Amino acid sequence: MPSAETSPTFRDELVKLIPAMRAFARSLTNNAADTDDLVQDAIVRAWSHAGQFTPGTNLRAWLFTILRNRYYSVAKHQQREVGDPDGIHTARLTISPAQEWGIAGRELKAALMKLPVEQREALVLVGGAGASYEEAAEICGCALGTIKSRVNRGRARLADIMGMDPGDTGLGAPTGMATSSAWDASHPVSSH
Repeated sequence: MPSAETSPTFRDELVKLIPAMRAFARSLTNNAADTDDLVQDAIVRAWSHAGQFTPGTNLRAWLFTILRNRYYSVAKHQQREVGDPDGIHTARLTISPAQEWGIAGRELKAALMKLPVEQREALVLVGGAGASYEEAAEICGCALGTIKSRVNRGRARLADIMGMDPGDTGLGAPTGMATSSAWDASHPVSSH
């Protein structure tokens, strides 16, 4: 139930952040249904606890923290479930994409899923969801230098997994690599 403190501004800002929440959730889960469930659960929890949010603070970080914590809670419970972890049965039920971008998207997703969860989270938050390093550090509950290091290592590992030059990932080059990407110019990575 919405609280008395729930304002139209809170609602509007929450709705604006749903696509970013969905992108972050998709990086954590391995299928669309789990993504939708995770985002919906996080929104319901945020809405029902809106009175705990302090206006003027970072709503994005607050929502992403709720989503991330919920993911880990659900994952802990799912460890006891028997399912289709390799996606073999699920893959037989899908139709292969006809477009190149669909194939490339699947390859990127598969490569991201091979990264350690800490690197994947950091890379998706900073590179995919557009969070600043500071926001990502707050969401992940770690130091700024740690998040920068995770992003840097994640970029390098992602490029290695995909057989690419680190400068070609579209996620910026690791420290010391020359690049002219606008994204890299606005998101410098320092070594820590």
